[in-house]
Amino acid sequence: MPVDHTTRVAVVQAAPVAFDLEQTLAKTRMLAGQARAQGAELVLFPEAFVSAYPRGAGFGAVVGSRTEDGRDLFRRYSESSVEIPSPAVDTLSDIACDNGVYLVIGVIERDGGTLYCTVLFFDPAGTLMGKHRKLMPTASERLVWGQGDGSTMPVFDTPIGNIGAVICWENYMPLLRTTMYAKGIEIYCAPTADARDSWLASMRHIAVEGRCFVLSCNQFTRRSDYPEDYDTALGDDPDTVYSRGGSCIVNPLGEIIAGPDYEGETILTADLDLREIARGKFDLDVIGHYARPDVFQLTVDESPNATVTGASGTVVSSSMAQSSPLPVPKVVLTQDV
Repeated sequence: MPVDHTTRVAVVQAAPVAFDLEQTLAKTRMLAGQARAQGAELVLFPEAFVSAYPRGAGFGAVVGSRTEDGRDLFRRYSESSVEIPSPAVDTLSDIACDNGVYLVIGVIERDGGTLYCTVLFFDPAGTLMGKHRKLMPTASERLVWGQGDGSTMPVFDTPIGNIGAVICWENYMPLLRTTMYAKGIEIYCAPTADARDSWLASMRHIAVEGRCFVLSCNQFTRRSDYPEDYDTALGDDPDTVYSRGGSCIVNPLGEIIAGPDYEGETILTADLDLREIARGKFDLDVIGHYARPDVFQLTVDESPNATVTGASGTVVSSSMAQSSPLPVPKVVLTQDV
């Protein structure tokens, strides 16, 4: 009997129930179940799915001033975010376990008083394998999201392949991409909020550059997916499309094997054969035979950045990865490029 080398993956293009944690988790459970029913072993959700990408919001901020309404919106955003550990994380763990899937999902993580755009990784037993915090929020995102550090850039060696995630415009950071290639990423998850035409070209480029499978996942949202009292600059017609999706799956030669979809909420699936990666690296391995380490080298600091340390060097307080319940190795990677 021939050996089956394929893994079915799914990207879920949908909208959360914005600023409502419990209803968003319920929708996540439903959608994950639908993806599993289609045979998916890995299910990817978009950036900031739990529980909102605050598209069009200004949070009442201008240079030198903030409004009370803006502060209230930030409070509301914070209250619908996810702490680690928490009952919300337990629910996501149950969703992964109940469906027997690798669950990769964008959440808004709350650590102390700061919010982070984070991706959580769960295995089919429901174990939280780890997280990735977005290193560089884009433009106005910096008003409401903090920056991650090098301690949360994992690539997980799993029976279905090496899984990692790079969030939205982090994918335009060539040194971060190079780091993920050096870690041996094979299933490159790219949860995003970008629905521009140029995004698809970027996903195809990354697949070719890294000789990996790229799963890009975006929300499809309308004005009606946000609360009626949500103050946005994008218009109040309930049918106005705020994000048109564009989710897709791309193989290691840059060929689109699912999507892109710009029509509405959907679940895209594809069967990945990891042997295609070796076929691709025959003529391009950017951290191997196509590198020039005599000319270029990249050093990556993967140690957590603590805000406060005691005299003994122990962490007293941190707004970075020290709050994670998972052990974080201190590694400096010298990268051949």
